[in-house]
Amino acid sequence: MSLPTLSCRANAAALDAGAIAALLPQVPGWAVIDGKLERSFTFKNYYDTMAFVNALAWISHHQDHHPELTVTYKECAVRYNTHSAGGALSDNDFICAAKATALYDQRSGA
Repeated sequence: MSLPTLSCRANAAALDAGAIAALLPQVPGWAVIDGKLERSFTFKNYYDTMAFVNALAWISHHQDHHPELTVTYKECAVRYNTHSAGGALSDNDFICAAKATALYDQRSGA
């Protein structure tokens, strides 16, 4: 399964520790911290940071799965968890993390 090509689904179930461990290698650079899937992305300037944030907002809107963002001049920290799964992690978190990574890689030329 290629996570960036999947779409989020409503009422996704919470994942158990084994499923999380199996999915985590598919989203390099992401870590589970305090029960949330988290990664920081760095940029060369504020404009590039905001362009990423706006593109991620568009993706989030279309997936109906919205991250917690902390935005500074050259960095955006992104955190996912699934409220409808009691704040646990679901497939939706990993799908959106993969989409965020693909967006970053595309913007940075990686």
